Amino acid sequence: MATKTVLYSFHYERDVKRIMLVRNIQALEGQPLLGAQQWEEVRGQGQQAVVNWIDKEMAYKRTVVVLIGEETASRPWVLYEIEKAWLAKKPLVGVRIHGLSSMGEVDAPGANPFDKVPGVSGIPVFDPTRTDWQGRIDTKATYANLSNNLENWVSQAKARIW
Repeated sequence: MATKTVLYSFHYERDVKRIMLVRNIQALEGQPLLGAQQWEEVRGQGQQAVVNWIDKEMAYKRTVVVLIGEETASRPWVLYEIEKAWLAKKPLVGVRIHGLSSMGEVDAPGANPFDKVPGVSGIPVFDPTRTDWQGRIDTKATYANLSNNLENWVSQAKARIW
């Protein structure tokens, strides 16, 4: 059973299948994953509704885990979550997920989203991606590596100290 409560921050539309794989590891207790219809309902109520939802979900979480896919660093809500966690002195950590399978496909690694938020520094980013002997991403080995290390990586999250 999970011992740490986290908020997962990610690009919903592109990476939701990969996020389900991460949640299936059950090393951590995260917020309930909104379905597409629920997310659209919150988003359809306007920016303040999204801010309120994020603020509520983050309020009692110990750590914010940014699951980094190919386009995560360009997502405004991910950047908001990073900034909010940093200002609240909540520990942050990044985990690359481009090597996990989404409908049989993998992605290219994305930019580091922590570099996009002014003032945020020193946040560790871990990459579980494994390749086969031909240099192709091995999604099963990547998932196994993530499963074996996720809890340890999250324990290395860094918070703003000043």
